[in-house]
Amino acid sequence: MTGWRLLLTRPAEESAALADLLDEHGIHSSSLPLLAIEPLPESAEQRATMLELDRYQAVIVVSKPAARLGLERLDRYWPQPPFGQVWFSVGAATGGLLEAYGLDVSWPDSGDDSEALLALPRLAEAVAVPEPKVLLLRGEGGRELIAETLRQRGVQVDSLELYRRYLPTYPAGTLFGKVRSERLNALVVSSGQGLQSLHQLAGDDWAELLELPLFVPSPRVAALATQLGAKRIVDCRGAGAAALLAALRETPSPHP
Repeated sequence: MTGWRLLLTRPAEESAALADLLDEHGIHSSSLPLLAIEPLPESAEQRATMLELDRYQAVIVVSKPAARLGLERLDRYWPQPPFGQVWFSVGAATGGLLEAYGLDVSWPDSGDDSEALLALPRLAEAVAVPEPKVLLLRGEGGRELIAETLRQRGVQVDSLELYRRYLPTYPAGTLFGKVRSERLNALVVSSGQGLQSLHQLAGDDWAELLELPLFVPSPRVAALATQLGAKRIVDCRGAGAAALLAALRETPSPHP
């Protein structure tokens, strides 16, 4: 496993934490953040939504940035969380932030994606009330699967967009230059948007990068990678560090 030399593409803070963990396992990595997070200003409507948080039977948090920013607002407006409210997260890492705050939170064990969350029996139980309401804490844009599916189940879903993601600016050739100069032999992305950013930044060098193993977090992102021409896709079945480490163990590493 120590033959891997990985390119990490998560936001800078997350990449740094992952790099430290990989280093403990003897795995070399280098970071080129392809997603940056910018908090959105709070509107009067958003403030009103937080002040009426107790109207919702459940709150769903789709990412770690949404968890951090959502908890800041929860702390600002609610000395104690609404009684009996259930929280859900798409993945274990996000769920851990909510759990550490003291919230009653559940997340799927079967995968870090919307499909796994929607299959949770506890989510079905939480909305099995007359006129159920769910609040979705998320970033600007992104997938609509959770909201659309719950609405089809008769749930009122309101969204609170807390941040936007964007691709940082890099000089032309930065991505391929880093891969070549540091002899990196695999790429890691943690979301579909991260993969799109990787493709965009690669530009004319994309064909060269397609030869490298590409570690992705879910079947959905694996399918997107296939559409973009990736040849060696490894589905980690999760976006967390544990899922990546498991996939690295199961995948024969290149020779050092």
